[in-house]
Amino acid sequence: MKFGIIGGGSWATAIAKILTDNGNSIHWFFRNEKIIAHVKNRKHNPHYLSQVYFNTDLLSLSSSIEEVVKKADTLIVVTPSAYTEAILESLPKDAFKGKKIISAIKGILPGSNQLLNEYLATQFNVELKDYYTILGPCHAEEVAAEKLSYLTFSGTDENEAKHISSFFKTDYINVITNTDVVGVQYAAILKNIYALGAGIAHGLEYGDNFLSVYIANCAHEMGVFIKQLMWDENDTEEQNIVNYATSVYLGDLLVTCYSLYSRNRTFGNMIGKGYSVKTAQLEMNMVAEGYYASKCIYKTNLQIQAQIPITTTIYQILWEHIPAEEGFKQIESLLV
Repeated sequence: MKFGIIGGGSWATAIAKILTDNGNSIHWFFRNEKIIAHVKNRKHNPHYLSQVYFNTDLLSLSSSIEEVVKKADTLIVVTPSAYTEAILESLPKDAFKGKKIISAIKGILPGSNQLLNEYLATQFNVELKDYYTILGPCHAEEVAAEKLSYLTFSGTDENEAKHISSFFKTDYINVITNTDVVGVQYAAILKNIYALGAGIAHGLEYGDNFLSVYIANCAHEMGVFIKQLMWDENDTEEQNIVNYATSVYLGDLLVTCYSLYSRNRTFGNMIGKGYSVKTAQLEMNMVAEGYYASKCIYKTNLQIQAQIPITTTIYQILWEHIPAEEGFKQIESLLV
């Protein structure tokens, strides 16, 4: 496969490491020519995971997204969801014809309130059969340190998902496959919201007992939302057999809520300590996907009417500016 990576952040850098460690050549899009020059000369990304050094013979770097898309047959999209539409909008409508798209995005595109596959279908005529996801409880920092991590590859054709996953299997990456393409994406979106809430709880000085009960209830709420969504879209009971206790669902929720690497937890901790949203954003200088996701899920849920009071309360804290203490008093009364 000829891989192309769209994105230059920490997770894009981690994916580039995985692929090149397996000897795969990659085409890699960066918007900034200075970063390209740095990677070529110094062999590492100057801003993200700078401890990771690359064999530059395996890298074809370009500031032209059109060039990277043209030269690759399998594109991995690893951009913050808030910026993805702006990055892709310059491409011609047939740019992805005959290509496979792999999403490593854990968010909804806020401009259109769509998953990436929905956006690609409407804007570029990409069929779901050519769309895959890489998700799971991975941190870029642990991949950089080569600590054993698990990734789940989802696609409507599980055999093809297994074939794609084989390029990512290493001594420090274990791969899993499933066919729940839509469900895993919404699980990844929701866990960021819940992790942001976990950070708020920590900032408000709740203890470990409360956090464990909170996360258990979040896991239940996640399943409620996904089942309701999939019932509405597909009119099938197939989602009732999905095991939400596996790594791409529960595992990703747990690590994002507990880990100090989690930017959503960090962002929420600031909100709990009294920072405004704007101040927290400036302080972090990184995108916390859960902030935008809370509004997108709230809007989506106006249509499907799932019972998701935890998500709704976090949305109200972030976007309707109810005090964090008041919001979590509401959540306290809901937990079982």
